[in-house]
Amino acid sequence: MNGGPAISSKDTRNNAFSDNLISLISNPDINVAVYNRHNEVVFANGDTTPKFSPFKGNRRVVQVKRNNKTTLVTYQKVYSSVNNKLTGYVVVSNKMTYYNHLMSNLLHWMLIISLIAIIFFVAISYVLVVNVVRPIKTMSKVAKEVNADPNSEARIKPLNRDDELAELASSINQMLDRMQSYIEQQKQFVGDVSHELRTPVAVIEGHLNMLERWGKDDPQILDESIKASLQEADRMKHLIQEMLDLTRAEQIDVQYPYEITNVNEVVRRVVSDLAMVHPDFKIQLDEDDLPDDTEIQMYHGHLEQLLVILIDNGIKYSTDRKQINVSAGVTKKEVSIMVQDFGEGISPEDQKKIFNRFYRVDKARTREKGGNGLGLSIAQKLVDSYKGEISVESVEGQGSQFKMVFPVLSKKRAAELRKIEAEKHKNDVPDGILK
Repeated sequence: MNGGPAISSKDTRNNAFSDNLISLISNPDINVAVYNRHNEVVFANGDTTPKFSPFKGNRRVVQVKRNNKTTLVTYQKVYSSVNNKLTGYVVVSNKMTYYNHLMSNLLHWMLIISLIAIIFFVAISYVLVVNVVRPIKTMSKVAKEVNADPNSEARIKPLNRDDELAELASSINQMLDRMQSYIEQQKQFVGDVSHELRTPVAVIEGHLNMLERWGKDDPQILDESIKASLQEADRMKHLIQEMLDLTRAEQIDVQYPYEITNVNEVVRRVVSDLAMVHPDFKIQLDEDDLPDDTEIQMYHGHLEQLLVILIDNGIKYSTDRKQINVSAGVTKKEVSIMVQDFGEGISPEDQKKIFNRFYRVDKARTREKGGNGLGLSIAQKLVDSYKGEISVESVEGQGSQFKMVFPVLSKKRAAELRKIEAEKHKNDVPDGILK
């Protein structure tokens, strides 16, 4: 190229020779080639592009794929400094060995990491699935056992976790416990009925057999038998009703969970009603220590039933001194209600048993007074269901005092219960009325 026209690079905006030319040529990844204007090679320091043609458009860099490897190619036009004519091209190509090696390694590591991630994901998924499926299998097994034998004591072991499955297991156990309780109640009810009805049925049967044989012709015997049979039938009716009351008393937590009762109102009403029914008795009420707004978490009908049982029990066993004292008071934590009579009293030994089913202190006298031995048992069940306590203090020949204690209901808790009850009934709309 001696004596040739001087060349220059006017396109400085995309100058491919901004770096030192010698360092470019000495770089093994860099190939430099000079082409004349006919695209023929004039100089090259290594592999050259077999055939060069200027890039289309305004591109200055292109990617060339060779043997699955990427090469970057750029070129610069060379003009004569004399006449400013195009004399050729300088083409620079970069094999990008480091880049290709880096991409290969990156692909390799991505593949390894992907495999590790897949294995990890499969392992975690297996653990999660087993952790979920195993409790469900246990629940299914317990359900099948209970279905096969309703008396089964099978239960789901508590799950040491804090999620929906643990809540479900706990709910199933509570449901099974409640179902077991209902089954036991049913068995006890049937057993008690068959036991307690045996005597009145035998009495009625005896009178009917006597009438069938010869008594029907004797007006006096006929009248006595009819009265005795009616009396036993009435006793059976009351017995069955009391047993149903006792069974219901064991289901209060399901039927009346949010009920609130004003103690003053109920105590005053019951004392007033019973004083009217028993005019020969003096029933006194002392509620000076009980504020008018005292409330407990209880269905009002059950508090009425408790008071009726205790007052009626005192009236039944008071013959000489016909007086009943009812008093009520409250502390920061509890409400107490006391019913005192001045009747026969109860021995210390009998005091331990009077709350048992069908227990009678004096069976003969109790039968004469129309008792079945269930009243105090019902009272204890009701009190226990509301997390209260019932006790008795008695001296034979002087009378007895029954005391009931219930947790006092704070105003904050009462407001919460009323809100829950309101939410429960806010969507209750009579049929035929649009919401």
